[in-house]
Amino acid sequence: MDYVEQRVAQVASKAQEVAQGTSFFTPLNVLLLGVILYTIYVTLRPSAPPSLPKEEPAVVFRTFTPRTLLPYNGENGMPVYLAVRGRVFDVTPGRNFYGPGGMYANFAGRDASRGLACHSFDEEMLTKDLDGPLDTLSDLGAEEMEALQNWEEKFLEKYLVVGRLVAVGQEDKA
Repeated sequence: MDYVEQRVAQVASKAQEVAQGTSFFTPLNVLLLGVILYTIYVTLRPSAPPSLPKEEPAVVFRTFTPRTLLPYNGENGMPVYLAVRGRVFDVTPGRNFYGPGGMYANFAGRDASRGLACHSFDEEMLTKDLDGPLDTLSDLGAEEMEALQNWEEKFLEKYLVVGRLVAVGQEDKA
């Protein structure tokens, strides 16, 4: 009975400790309480407001002449525009191809219609007289016009039309 009496005394002692609250703060209980409080904090803390992506500036459709289109060649932080059959396309997303140092860089800021139709990057394909009439492309054959139409369709699928190319003096009539 001695053993049983000792055991009863131990249980009674533990019961008294629990009643007094001393045994609740064991290292394991403190750790568990900390984990529970941290979980509640993480769950209930206010989150940062969602941020919307920055909107790109609006591009206004405008009328260009060969001279006013020329600065849009991708240099000095300018966007890259080129014209095909009177439509001005913003090809800035394709800056690697159309911007400075790109394969088609000579078309940037210019009317690229004849060069694209003839599959030529030569300077003679570009409009020389920036204040003269636009190239009518009337001397191109059926194959060249079809090639130009294919290029124009690619540009329409991929790039934004930002304006119309007209001859000098025709700005108000466009």
